[in-house]
Formats: sequence, structure tokens, C-alpha cells
Amino acid sequence: MSHPFSPRNSSSAALLRVNGKIRAREVRVIMGEKQLGVFSLNDALALARQHGVDLVEISASATPPVCRIVEIGKFRYEQAKREKESKKHQHASIVKEVQLSPRIDPHDFGIKLSHAVNFLCEDMKVKIALKFRGREMAHTEVGFEVINRFLAEIAPYGHPDFEPKLIGRGINVMVSPLPRNKRAKNPRAAAPGRPPEKIQRQNNPAPEPPQAKIPVAGEPQSNGLNNAFSKLELK
Repeated sequence: MSHPFSPRNSSSAALLRVNGKIRAREVRVIMGEKQLGVFSLNDALALARQHGVDLVEISASATPPVCRIVEIGKFRYEQAKREKESKKHQHASIVKEVQLSPRIDPHDFGIKLSHAVNFLCEDMKVKIALKFRGREMAHTEVGFEVINRFLAEIAPYGHPDFEPKLIGRGINVMVSPLPRNKRAKNPRAAAPGRPPEKIQRQNNPAPEPPQAKIPVAGEPQSNGLNNAFSKLELK
């Protein structure tokens, strides 16, 4: 009894008609690099048996259908290999975007870094975009510092296609993955079970948290923001 739906994980190699499952009366037969011509199905099956291999239908939509005389196990292996290579090229054309800000929190910076590393390790390109808001445009050098620090962190996994550029109210740069033989291992694969945001940076230990300051009467209190924009005078 035939199934009304094909399996989810089925590949094109798994759906091939082989030998007695071929339904056409006549088929065009290929063996190696040669076309042997059009045979009846019974003659084509007999020819395949003579060579100790299988008759595999490779183009059911053709008239007559095209079949290849080949060992089915070898054919499926080569078909799966070609599909795997094709998926690699598809990944290379995918672009993921990571958005930053000049006043990004260190924790958020680490999460964005983890996402970018994971994309690059999956052979995807990463677009890094940093946007300025309001008076932040007066200090674009702060944004470039954030971008350059981010690029330095992901250098073992990818390289920028061009220098970061200021376009409108933002800085953009495209990062391509390094070749697999030159790329560092994905931290997720190296340490399964560790949350992706907890990527440990080599030679860059995490700074100790600042100690709480006891407030003194009459002393102006700080809002706790330690960044370049907190020191600007409001107008």
C-alpha cells in the first residue's frame, strides 16, 4: 500500500525507483558515459542483471524515462554527496545581520558576539550594523571603537570584506567566514551544554565587578552609566 505523503527527511536519492519499481514500458538506458538507446523495461532489467548491478530511474519526467545501469548503493552515496555540497553553497549565500549600538552593554555584546560566531561557523555571512541615535552622531568614533572591537573578537572565525563604513546614521561592515581549515572551532561544538553567550575570550579575562560606593550627604550621585555619552553636557 502506497503512502499518501512522503517522509519529511527523505532525499531525492531515497525516492528513486529501482528495478521492479519502475513503471514505464520503455526506458532510455545510460551506462557509464554512454547512451545505449531505448529498450523495453524487461530488456533493460535483463541487461542490468547481466552486469550484476541495478536499473535506476533518474529522470521520470522524460519521454521515455531515463534509467541508468549502476549499483544502487554507490549511486545513492554519490547523490547524497552532491546534495550536501549544494547545501554548503546555499549556506554561503545566506546573510545574517547583527545589530550593535554605541552604548551596548557588555553582556549584550557577548550575546551578539556568540550569535555572529555561530553564523560564521555555519558558513554564513554576517552583516554587522551599528546605528546612531540623536546626539550620538556627534561622536561616531565611539561607534567605530565598538565595531573594531567586535571584529577583533570574531577574527578567528571570519574576516571583513571591506573596512567599516559610515553610511547615513550607521556603520556597516560585511564579514565572510574563514575556510574551515583556517577557522577556529565553534565554541558550542567544543563545549556542548555551555550557554552560547558564555564564550570565554582567550587572554581577555572578565573584569572584576566594581565595588559599591557608600553615598555621602551633599555629594552629587552618579547614574551609574560608564560610557562616553554619559559625560556629555545636555543642551
